[in-house]
Amino acid sequence: MNGARAIPEARAKGRSRLPLIGMAQAGAEGFFDDGGYPAGAGWDEVELPTVADVHAYALSISGESMLPVYRPGDTIIVSPAAPVRQGDRVVVRTQDEAVMAKLLLRRTAGQIELGSLNPDYPDLRFSARAVLWMHRIVWASQ
Repeated sequence: MNGARAIPEARAKGRSRLPLIGMAQAGAEGFFDDGGYPAGAGWDEVELPTVADVHAYALSISGESMLPVYRPGDTIIVSPAAPVRQGDRVVVRTQDEAVMAKLLLRRTAGQIELGSLNPDYPDLRFSARAVLWMHRIVWASQ
């Protein structure tokens, strides 16, 4: 659920080009493999300073649940290899194919609680089995 704990080999020095799709597209079939890594066609690319995780990817924010920190159109960089802890901003995919950027409020063996930064949106609770993967947001452009 958290991605690999060890950071894989580093990308080439300098700038990186990462796969980029919109959050609305991310829930559609074919954009991620079973491990939660980018797959298939239809990805654009975004350039940014080097990220050590060879499986890192970018998403474009849609919706207002993470305002004022992430606005619609902002780009976030997500690392499946980064450890996830309470209080981290994460991208989560659920069994019903929803992909969302949220704040990890609490995680137990049986339940995951996620929050929005925008107080107009309620907290979400999922059984741990309902969450296919959870990756940490490591960078954002604003």
